[in-house]
Amino acid sequence: MKKTSARHKSRRLALQALYQWQLAKNTMPEISKQFREDKFFASIDQEYFNDLVTNVIKTHTELDPQFIPLLDRDSKELDPIELTILRMGTYELSKRVDIPYRVVINEAIELAKLFGAQDSHKYINGVLDQLAQTLRQAEMSATQDSNHD
Repeated sequence: MKKTSARHKSRRLALQALYQWQLAKNTMPEISKQFREDKFFASIDQEYFNDLVTNVIKTHTELDPQFIPLLDRDSKELDPIELTILRMGTYELSKRVDIPYRVVINEAIELAKLFGAQDSHKYINGVLDQLAQTLRQAEMSATQDSNHD
């Protein structure tokens, strides 16, 4: 199986796990046990799933202040799916520089299209694109320079 497909599935399950953590306040061991029993778990990048879930939970109080100034509303008004996707995207943009910013944003958009409210993918795109301009400025400049060649 291709790494990208396994990573895509990892993000999808991670979104579900983080959504559950956010709403039900389940602990990481409880969530991990439940998702390991999922029939799709064997087909995902399990290491990446664990990285996303563990670190978004662990660092959400550091992640939120990075994207909250970019919102056009109070963060309490965000749909729980939008909040979770923004946290995941912010984590990937800030801590997983091995993943191109365009991949991070595209994956977040796809998750929002699948699970979010209508047009939430446009909102997610706008916020994460602004955030990438700060967190991945050098990468974005290099990409823009290579497009002008």
